[in-house]
Amino acid sequence: MYVVVNAAQSVDGKLSTRRREQLRISGEEDFDRVDRIRAAADAVLVGVGTVLADDPHLTLDEEARRVERLRNGRPGDPARVVVDSTGRTPTDARILDDAATTYLLVSAATTPERRKELADAGAEVIVAGEERVDLVDGTSALAGEGIDRLMVEGGGEVIYSCFAAGIVDELQVYVGSLVVGGRDAPTLADGEGFVEAFPRLDLTEVERLDDGVVLSYDVDGRA
Repeated sequence: MYVVVNAAQSVDGKLSTRRREQLRISGEEDFDRVDRIRAAADAVLVGVGTVLADDPHLTLDEEARRVERLRNGRPGDPARVVVDSTGRTPTDARILDDAATTYLLVSAATTPERRKELADAGAEVIVAGEERVDLVDGTSALAGEGIDRLMVEGGGEVIYSCFAAGIVDELQVYVGSLVVGGRDAPTLADGEGFVEAFPRLDLTEVERLDDGVVLSYDVDGRA
């Protein structure tokens, strides 16, 4: 499986404000870039925190890209994946509608009753890990479902977990021209953080879009 992490951040590395409110960092040119990456992916992954904060739909914006996928024998929209260790995804979340297949990666800590509720709401529930979702096992299970290219959209906890699990192949970051600040505002990679064996990045491209830049990196293991 090939895993692409995509995110938009402020100059000081923040994904949103300390209130965890959705923040417009980029503009129309970058929205189109993100839609292209989604269209190329077999699935788009977010953490449950993003679902609870933003209630995203994670479908394509451009109908032409949906039509092109259908012409190529693929579903119109990529599948959606939520990393949700304890099954907190609301059963009425937009991500559970029938626009595309939705996989919930949960841990064994999610009760069988809750798993059934989520399955009844439309999710394909995959158990991976004991107390927390094991992303290596989870992505392996997704590969078994035919997902070969995975786009990770955040938030910061999930992005950090993907790097910590060693599953990231590519990172694309839009850096917008604003400063957010706040010690409690989420960053590109939250979680426990690295103190050694830092992920190694190779800068491959810099592109100006809207009033910011997109930095593209290949990810090559740990330093």
